[in-house]
Amino acid sequence: MKKYLIPFFVVLFLANVLKAQNVITPETLWELDRVSLQALSPDGKFAVYGVATFDVKNNSGQQDLHIINTETGESRKITAFESFEGNAQFHPDGERIGFLRNGYLWEMDLDGANKKKVSNFAMQGFKYSPTAEHILFYKEVQFGKTTLDHHPDLPKAEALIIDDLMYRHWDKWNDGKHRNIFYIGYNDGKLIGEATNIMNEPYDSPMKPFGGLSQINWSPDGNQIAYTCKKMSGLDYTLSTNSDIYLYDIRTGKTTNLTEGNMGYDKDPVFSPNGRFLAWNSQERDGFESDRYRIMFLDLQADFQIELTEGWDENAYGPQFSKDGQWIFFRNPRHATFQVSRIRLADGRVEQVTDGVHNYNSFIPQDDFIIGAKSTMALPDEIFKVDVITGEETQLSQVNTELLASLDLSEVKAEWVETTDGKQMLVWMIYPPNFDPSKKYPTILYCQGGPQSPVSQFFSYRWNFMLMASDGYIIVAPNRRGLPSFGREWNDQISGDWGGQAMKDYLSAIDYAAEKPYVDEDRLGAVGASFGGYSVFWLAGNHEGRFKSFISHCGLFNLESWYLTTEEQFFANWDVGGPFWEDPVPESYKLHSPHLYVGNWDTPMLVIHGELDFRVPIGEGIQAFHAAQLQGIKSRFLYFPTEGHWVLQPQNSVLWHREFIRWLDETLK
Repeated sequence: MKKYLIPFFVVLFLANVLKAQNVITPETLWELDRVSLQALSPDGKFAVYGVATFDVKNNSGQQDLHIINTETGESRKITAFESFEGNAQFHPDGERIGFLRNGYLWEMDLDGANKKKVSNFAMQGFKYSPTAEHILFYKEVQFGKTTLDHHPDLPKAEALIIDDLMYRHWDKWNDGKHRNIFYIGYNDGKLIGEATNIMNEPYDSPMKPFGGLSQINWSPDGNQIAYTCKKMSGLDYTLSTNSDIYLYDIRTGKTTNLTEGNMGYDKDPVFSPNGRFLAWNSQERDGFESDRYRIMFLDLQADFQIELTEGWDENAYGPQFSKDGQWIFFRNPRHATFQVSRIRLADGRVEQVTDGVHNYNSFIPQDDFIIGAKSTMALPDEIFKVDVITGEETQLSQVNTELLASLDLSEVKAEWVETTDGKQMLVWMIYPPNFDPSKKYPTILYCQGGPQSPVSQFFSYRWNFMLMASDGYIIVAPNRRGLPSFGREWNDQISGDWGGQAMKDYLSAIDYAAEKPYVDEDRLGAVGASFGGYSVFWLAGNHEGRFKSFISHCGLFNLESWYLTTEEQFFANWDVGGPFWEDPVPESYKLHSPHLYVGNWDTPMLVIHGELDFRVPIGEGIQAFHAAQLQGIKSRFLYFPTEGHWVLQPQNSVLWHREFIRWLDETLK
């Protein structure tokens, strides 16, 4: 047998390639399948979940449905259309599953057999009535005249005629179409008669852009529909968060506003199993989108309303009744995690169902267990079963188990850091794979957006801590002032003080990390998006030489220009204090706008922005890039013409991560 001598540099090259394959890369994030909990059968024996897969080469994706036995863990794929199937619902008899495929309603047996198209028109979401006599659905309805209606002889003209505010929202221009709710007769897999629009108004239910079917629910007898709507438009809409819960009776056609007088968001209504009670999420203060979420409880017979969570210092999200109607389950943030808890209606006692360093991102309760989608920073959503009494967890789905087992993942540790005002702040420290404490590592401060959204145990497909650390960086992710899950006071302190204590908290976190022997204090960077991008811009003018590199995605740079170009004015009014022409001028414009400190900039900066970002319009990123360029500071602008506040398309996402890593490697390694 012949023997060959392989040159040493080839061996070294192969070793490095093999090593690189053991850590998360930008491409790996798109190899991971994305799991979403869809439905639980009436008897609790089966759960349906979606598995979305992506093709980076073709810049596309699809989603198939899977069913899993909640007792044995046995699962199987039940759709494979090479399209997007979702909104799965169990028929009330438990023997069939309805789902939407490319917007059309289909049904099939539990094993995926006997698939049949039910609707000949598209819809955006649907629910069976509990009696299986109707289905409700929502779809877009055109209200008002279009530009073409005004000028029919100009069919190729491209323009919008705008007379009021709220003409664009997040990443879409207002085209006069609104989501309205319909119901239609249904029997044995067939739709009967004509659909009835229960709204027929130029308002949206579910509310755009993030509202879903949790905002609409049937009464148990199938005679009433409770829904969420913010019945405002134009200037009124952009100044207020006051949505309400409406009750529509299909027998009389009458609609009743159940929450008139509650001035903040009211949404996500759910009926008790006996139909007598209604629970929903409510916020107290109009205009404050991050106000504490309460659970309200209404006796529909006695017309008596109370807050179930009075005295609770945290948010309580997404109330759901147990099957026996004795408890209400909800999600609650706790020390930068998301747990599931329940409250007993008889005496108001609250019990925590789950406990651990994880997020439960959605769940469906039975009486003695829940089925939920759980994540950590190292685990994308998988389906788990949790015993309500013991809290014991069983992982049911194993969608990404094999791929994750082949990777060297980072270790995540929680540290408590003292702030400048003597408080304790939770900081996540994420270490590179195969971390060696005898070495010194470049280190990145992660600045969270929101500004009121916790640095929890999320598995992000953009700000992925495993990916950042895999390139050889230590990540410092503080839950600074303004982030929920540490009490109402901590949450509310950010409003009106963007450049104050929250920025001091960031500096406390990075200074704490810099004292570690394995952190190279000469190679520190800061990154963030949205309010995190604002934080980067602010730190760039106030960091006193701490950082050597910055990355800001969709950051707010000039609060005056941002105030007059963002779309949800209530947010700007609450968090920065109102318009800059008020007398006296709000302190935010005099102290907290990053552009005021641009003369202090001296550090390399990558600025990233999307053309379709209407929450933080692209001019903010352009101004910051120009400010750096005009001062001769090493800087780069990464521009996405077809992305909004996020980067959602597969190839754009891979490019985003590659440029993110390239910039850090250029400036910190």
